[in-house]
Amino acid sequence: MLNRPAPRPPVADGVIRRVLVVDDSRAQRRMLVGTLTRLGFDVIEAATGEDALGVLSAHDIDLVLSDWMMPGMTGLDLCRRFRALPRDHYGYFILLTSKNEKGAVAEGLDIGADDFLTKPVNPDELRARIAAGDRILRMERELTEKNRLVVATLDEMSALYDALDRDLIEARRMQQALVRERFRDYGTACVALVLKPSGHVGGDLAGSFATGDGRIAIYAIDVSGHGVASALLTARLAGYLSDGAPAQNIALEAVGPDRYRVKPPHAVAGALNRLMVSDLKSDLYFTMTLAYVDQATGRVEMAQCGHPNPAVLSPSGAVTFHGKGGLPIGLISDAVYETVVFTLSPGDRLLLYSDGVTECRDAAGRELEEAGFARLLSRNAGLGVETLAEAIAWDLDRHAGGQAPHNDISCVILDYRGPNAR
Repeated sequence: MLNRPAPRPPVADGVIRRVLVVDDSRAQRRMLVGTLTRLGFDVIEAATGEDALGVLSAHDIDLVLSDWMMPGMTGLDLCRRFRALPRDHYGYFILLTSKNEKGAVAEGLDIGADDFLTKPVNPDELRARIAAGDRILRMERELTEKNRLVVATLDEMSALYDALDRDLIEARRMQQALVRERFRDYGTACVALVLKPSGHVGGDLAGSFATGDGRIAIYAIDVSGHGVASALLTARLAGYLSDGAPAQNIALEAVGPDRYRVKPPHAVAGALNRLMVSDLKSDLYFTMTLAYVDQATGRVEMAQCGHPNPAVLSPSGAVTFHGKGGLPIGLISDAVYETVVFTLSPGDRLLLYSDGVTECRDAAGRELEEAGFARLLSRNAGLGVETLAEAIAWDLDRHAGGQAPHNDISCVILDYRGPNAR
């Protein structure tokens, strides 16, 4: 007794489910429909290309099996019209032909045919060609779905970005509101500020306040990083160094009802360091320069905590730098800070600035550095203090060639007029 090969299972469990058979020969259609039905496909037949277009308009067809030579609309014409139809997914198109010329095959491929079968059609070859087409359509459907998910994800991300962008714009307004006065006149001295974040919000802070004992405090702070966390820390630090609420100012200590005295700069730096390390327990840290200027004598007491060396600009345009660097605040629990003393003469200007100034890069990537900042100040020595602040911002922008700053830029300028200026 001969062993018969086991029948092959239907192939219609793939992507290709519905097939359109187009042939002007009824006998050829019947043979193809019978074969495809046994393979498990849902089959629709059409005798002409015109009828096939009607079926394609009304049904979602996965595969078209069309004779090449037909009266009226040929298989090539049908293929061209099929490719022009609006479809959600790619449809597979196989041409049936008795032609073997390479030119004819090339023409069919150019029109958009995916494969060819020679008549009379061998059922096993038909099955194999459909299986190959099913693999292609499966990959196309998977890719389409992945693209859909990517587009949906990008749309969601875009919506989230827009919401975040709006929040950051509002955060920038709020951060700018922390510095209520870009220019402040104390009589014997006046203070001007430059603040230019590299993004929506920044980690730089600058300001001033009266100490209550004839001195002016100025400070410049640069928090590590440039994002929201840095901006939140600057907001908190602004509260610790505000003269709007003396009881909350970490630089002041009460000596009686509504009476305060200022702590030495190094003591303030130590208190902020303990706050950062012990209470806030943040991964962030910051550099700072805090200076007190005596309005009567021009004496400066200053604590430098990892911030760039402060500059003194004389009326002649000479620039000198003061300071020894020091440790940043929030890195080492037992960090020690010291107070440096020097004296301003009437007409001198004291500038505390962030490293975004000296690290400002030109188009070639060269940093401005301390020497370049000194030249910038010398060129603008004859300007008023408010105009000087604007000139610093303009010159840094020009040095960068109009590029967005790589780092936040801040600067506080104290113009010391002397005791006779009252």
